[in-house]
Amino acid sequence: MKLDLEDKILELALRNSLIHEGRANAGSILGGLISHDPEIKNKIKEIKPVIDKIVKKVNKMSIEEQKKEAEKRGVSLEVEAKEERGLPALENAEKGKVVTAFPPEPSGYPHLGHAKGALVNYLYAEEYEGKFIIRFEDTNPKLAKKKFYEIQLEGYKWLGIEWDELVYISDNLDIFYDYAEKMIKNGHFYLCSCPVDVMRDKRAKGEECEHRNQTPEENMKLWKEVLKGKYNEGDIVVRFKGDLNHKNTTFRDPTMLKICKEPHPRHGTKYFVWPSYDFGTSVSDGHWGVTHRVRSKEFELRAELQRHLQELLGFKPTIIMEQARFNLKGVLSSKREIRKLIKEGEIKGWDDPRLSTLAALKKRGFLPEAIRNFLLKMGLSKHESVVEWESLETENRKIIDSIANRYFFVSEPVEITLDKKFTMAEAPLHPDDDRGVRKIPVGDKIYVEKNDFEKLKGKEVRLLHLCNIILDKKAKVTSTEVKAIPKIHWVSEENVKVKVVMDDASEKEGIAEPDFSREKVDSLVQFERFGFCRVDSTKPRVCYFTHK
Repeated sequence: MKLDLEDKILELALRNSLIHEGRANAGSILGGLISHDPEIKNKIKEIKPVIDKIVKKVNKMSIEEQKKEAEKRGVSLEVEAKEERGLPALENAEKGKVVTAFPPEPSGYPHLGHAKGALVNYLYAEEYEGKFIIRFEDTNPKLAKKKFYEIQLEGYKWLGIEWDELVYISDNLDIFYDYAEKMIKNGHFYLCSCPVDVMRDKRAKGEECEHRNQTPEENMKLWKEVLKGKYNEGDIVVRFKGDLNHKNTTFRDPTMLKICKEPHPRHGTKYFVWPSYDFGTSVSDGHWGVTHRVRSKEFELRAELQRHLQELLGFKPTIIMEQARFNLKGVLSSKREIRKLIKEGEIKGWDDPRLSTLAALKKRGFLPEAIRNFLLKMGLSKHESVVEWESLETENRKIIDSIANRYFFVSEPVEITLDKKFTMAEAPLHPDDDRGVRKIPVGDKIYVEKNDFEKLKGKEVRLLHLCNIILDKKAKVTSTEVKAIPKIHWVSEENVKVKVVMDDASEKEGIAEPDFSREKVDSLVQFERFGFCRVDSTKPRVCYFTHK
């Protein structure tokens, strides 16, 4: 191996490690080498051991040691960070002057779609040395819940997202009222008490309603009566006097503010007039100086209206980039459907393992870095897509594989006995480093998986890290030599009971080797031949299945 290639591997490992919180990934290093020199594909068997050796060396260094070594070698972190993000340049963006925002609604737990929106806006602000705002759009008291505010923030913090300013729309309603009055006095807004179905029909036909030509003075009088609480929900709304024949139907006199007297989690019954999405977004982006924002393509039709409102309000229009929504195949993400299923008892809660909420993924053992990598690899496509779970699992496996200690876990245990006595077996805690060994006591009884027993009964198999046997209730030991025969895992009499909650929310109960009891809550482990798991509880011992 040429020294310059080893130097290249070391530089890639240092860069990768520092971008990923002090831990390099061998797969990423190999990918980086191949991208620089496609001929590397023909030398993978020769090069991989060297990569593993160098990655192991880098991962033993502290972050400060890695930084010093990277600086000494002139390793640039900025280039790879931008390449990995895969984000296009922002239009008309100046360093230090970019302001982005992400507006969660506190009506449920954040899922992967929300995470991507928050992450992309955060990374743009970071890249352009600007400002990132999290802005709670808590303008629907019927859906907003106190617990969801903190849960949203916890999820974004866990992903490594930091914000420069935290805004609650409900704390700033007087600002929205001031802008509404300005628009009423200028003749752009009017108060309308038409029934919803009547107005819907008129908008579709391009017909004016009887209130459209009220004078600003008449509208201001009605507005003040609204603020005094004279009207109830549905009695009256504030509308934008748009273009009733506009091809973009959002311009056809849309609602700007409406009444809802449901108690609000932050303000009780203090406020009962709430901005609509279009007015709320236009004012929020303009008043807080948001220059650029990436949001879901489902709002694309409304962008023209919101730009127009911002111009009328005296704001510089926010530059909006759209990205398509994506769905994980077979995974429920609709908050409305999730709320319904929780109420009906069909799912256990917002962190049910069948969901793609950040809480569910965290509980299962998915790592924030893997989720970030997964989300950014999709880029900012405007084409909706259905993504396979395996894509997320692949990103997580790249990281979790080097972290997780190995153990044996047997569900549906079948008892066998050996015709030869053993007292102790030794197995590595991890196959690729020097974490040491785990000691597995061997008593008179051995337990193997029911599936293995039924499939391999009468055949020669290897009890991993112990011996070879002819598998049966009374098993004959044939040798201790490692041979090319089926390998199965096992647990002996000294063991610990474990329950594993699977990804479909079913539960598997079984036994694990005694050294597993040393693992603490949140530890990530691999039960050999079973899969990766996260320890959720030690009393009793409960794990959540991550993936194979």
